[in-house]
Amino acid sequence: MTNNQRICYVVGAMSLSPSLRPYPAPGDYVIAADRGYDSLMAYGVTPDLVVGDFDSLGRTPSHPNVIQLPAEKDDTDMVYALRKGLELGYRRFVLLGGVGGRLEHTLGNLQLLDWLTTQGAHGFLAGEKTAATALRNSSLTFPASMSGYLSVFCNSGTAEGVTLTGLKFPLDQYQMEGSFPIGVSNEFLGTEATVSVRHGSLLLLWEESGNFYSQLPKLWPNPAKSQE
Repeated sequence: MTNNQRICYVVGAMSLSPSLRPYPAPGDYVIAADRGYDSLMAYGVTPDLVVGDFDSLGRTPSHPNVIQLPAEKDDTDMVYALRKGLELGYRRFVLLGGVGGRLEHTLGNLQLLDWLTTQGAHGFLAGEKTAATALRNSSLTFPASMSGYLSVFCNSGTAEGVTLTGLKFPLDQYQMEGSFPIGVSNEFLGTEATVSVRHGSLLLLWEESGNFYSQLPKLWPNPAKSQE
């Protein structure tokens, strides 16, 4: 299996929950971003690479593969970690510990989900009982096992041809605007649910109930389902 079918885990500064502790398979890659190093080591997970300016960690970790970044830089530690994963050929990313804490970092990490779609990649962000991903000119089908709320936002500008099926409040070829949150708190119905966008970018957020990894294999978008 090539790297674009394997997962690159990027773990940030926020604490991990036991259910989100990564269990990397052979060929997966784990990057600790700054204090994410302590978060991983607390669960006995040794990262393959550690990056950061280490302002949050407070020290340079004792690890054989460390990249020390300057404190003043354009890229956050999380951005740098994602760039390294892309350079290594990974196209599937799981971002952990990037929710909560400083609001600007949470918003920045949500933006990174959209940025990954512009790099031919896809990412999921999980933490603080929330999971999120972004879609660009594509679709994603949630399994029938999903429950609770799903919120769908236009990332910016206008998202055209937004279609929601299998949810409490469906949409059909809707034009969603980034200036109004019409997609807040939709609900799963115990059946397969599909979100698609013909042109533009959507941000999807739902409740993480401790079963993120059991759902994840079914959630990676299928390239065959991309919209024309």
